[in-house]
Amino acid sequence: MDLVFYGRCSTEDTQDPAASRAWQVKRARDLVEPLGHRIVAEYFDIGESRSLPWKRRREATRLLKDLSASGRTFDGIVVGEPQRAFYGAQFALTFPLLTHHGVALFVPEVGGQVDPDSEAHEMVMSLFGGMAKGERNRVKTRTKTSMHELAATTDRHLGGRPPYGYRLADAGPHPNRSKAAAGQRAHRLERDPVTAPHVAHIFDLYAAGEGFRSIAQHLTDAGVPSPSAYDPDRNSHRDPRGWSHGTVRAILANPVYTGVRMWGKQEKFETLMDLDDVAAGNVTRMRWRDREQWTAPVNGQTHEPLVDPRTFEAAQLRLAGGPTRSRTTKPRESAHAYPLRGLLFCECGTRMQGSYRKPARTLYRCELGKGRSLPPEWANHPKTVYLNQDAVLPSLNAWIAETFNDPQWLADQQETEAEPIELVSLRRRLREAQDAIGNIMTAIERGIVSDALVAQLQQRETEKATLEAQVADLARPVQSLTAREVETIIGDVGGIAAALTAATDDERGLLYTELGLRLEYQPQAQLVSATVDLGRVAGRVRRGT
Repeated sequence: MDLVFYGRCSTEDTQDPAASRAWQVKRARDLVEPLGHRIVAEYFDIGESRSLPWKRRREATRLLKDLSASGRTFDGIVVGEPQRAFYGAQFALTFPLLTHHGVALFVPEVGGQVDPDSEAHEMVMSLFGGMAKGERNRVKTRTKTSMHELAATTDRHLGGRPPYGYRLADAGPHPNRSKAAAGQRAHRLERDPVTAPHVAHIFDLYAAGEGFRSIAQHLTDAGVPSPSAYDPDRNSHRDPRGWSHGTVRAILANPVYTGVRMWGKQEKFETLMDLDDVAAGNVTRMRWRDREQWTAPVNGQTHEPLVDPRTFEAAQLRLAGGPTRSRTTKPRESAHAYPLRGLLFCECGTRMQGSYRKPARTLYRCELGKGRSLPPEWANHPKTVYLNQDAVLPSLNAWIAETFNDPQWLADQQETEAEPIELVSLRRRLREAQDAIGNIMTAIERGIVSDALVAQLQQRETEKATLEAQVADLARPVQSLTAREVETIIGDVGGIAAALTAATDDERGLLYTELGLRLEYQPQAQLVSATVDLGRVAGRVRRGT
């Protein structure tokens, strides 16, 4: 019997995907090969939580799609460990689908193939699903409890980006011996001589009666780098241009500037993704906790304060008397469909937001200048840019229909093969080796020198050189689309293009997303440029414009 392997590992930060995949595949082979079966393909999810149902895991979704295909090339599925594949009631929701399509399931803990008519097998699989759920809950409880104790009893920095005005300082070897052996160090917060004066200046301006907008404009005009501009590596998800009004408010409200590190200001909670479909699983969201629930250190200050308590309390009184931010945890639901949601960008790089205007007008807007003070190079950017959807969709649909029926254009597109899992793992290990070398060099620069540390540095440099050579060997050259792929794209996308005219806005949004569409609007020229991802159809990663 020809089988496919399915496995999963959680985040790349805590597990080596290559090693995890290797031992799971070995368990699967040890089970099925003595029975005369063979594994012909592998599906392996990396960084996917076990709590996600199969339809929300990338590789599991691909497996479900392949098992229902008419030209299926396998007869069954084998997993290396049931807890990796099934969580909670997922087995009871997934196995009937496998049975319907005549696909067998092999599990080591069952000793072979799962019998759909065996109550014992069903009980065993349900038990492992419950164990997976219990294990996840235990890890969450342990982590929260240990973090609470660390926050209450130590002055160590507990992770995350250092607040603006501070920088990380070495606090000795990491308490975890294995991490210390790898060169990792503990850290604490210390005053940043470059940005700390700006924090004090912000509080002084606010005490003098200035508002968020005027403070942000003052800092931008003075050329003071914002948090994302000063530390772009740790704030790559933030816009570095000028100071936003929200950033000023966040600094004024943060008690860390009084020298006290507070922990647990926000917490994660899970809610059903779809109230009408419990099997769709949960989504994790963040919500603010009451101030009384924050964890403060029992010994008082944990680092040097930048603002005296009286100034900070005065700022809090003024903040409490002004408009407050909404801290609702319920996602906003729109009654109107926006087919270009998440796909349309302004030329400034801002993702444009949908906005409905009566009667029946759908607009997209960029408000770059509304929530932040812009530097001189963006001073001419309008405070609000609007684009009417009706001016885009007809031309966009016509372009898709015409372009994807042009074999020559498709043949001219270049592609880059998707990286294999071995290359992904090698790149991760290379980054870890580079980080370890950096930690060791920092320790040496601070005068912490020993024979063991020097030997560890040499070992890490050798490892880095080996990994670099392996990455270079696995790098793949750029290739062109094959004739068969061109034919596939014309057949598949050509049908999609024909359906766009009659589709609803919700359906158009799904189709645009499937094409990997990205639009960029140039307000001055009144021009929209479009880019699509041909890999969504041909199974590779490539772009066409």
